[in-house]
Amino acid sequence: MPGSLVGVNTMVPNRLVHAAILADKVEALMGYTSVRAEVRYGKNSRIDLLLEEGEKRCFVEVKNCTLVKDGIACFPDAVTTRGFKHLQELQEQVRMGDRAVMFYLVQRMDAVRFRPADCIDEKYGIELRKAVKNGVEILVYDVSLDLKSIALNRALPFEL
Repeated sequence: MPGSLVGVNTMVPNRLVHAAILADKVEALMGYTSVRAEVRYGKNSRIDLLLEEGEKRCFVEVKNCTLVKDGIACFPDAVTTRGFKHLQELQEQVRMGDRAVMFYLVQRMDAVRFRPADCIDEKYGIELRKAVKNGVEILVYDVSLDLKSIALNRALPFEL
């Protein structure tokens, strides 16, 4: 894109976020002794990352974000019934006493903030706002990207 390279490999976000958490690069997710990937939970789902410390559990759902318009990173870039289901299941985990986080990884370097793409999937945006009111946390990070490497870069603010 004119303002940034864009990471299009959809396998990267989960791996990159997993590695960043293990390396204590995500301050909000530090302090857990176990980080497991693709753990079954909810109604026939898998959580991208389950962080544990004793009885404390944190469910982390990682979303790949490549849509940026006028400096605003937006998710989703298409209607997502699966993403909607993830928001509902994370709210259930919070109701059960766990911590739940939506982690949006912006695989480009030209965004200054994040917001839900209501013009693409209004239902998802409404559910995301509901999830946040019900205790689901949001983390948004962009990347540092060149033709040889990609790394977690900085936290971005979000607006709902």
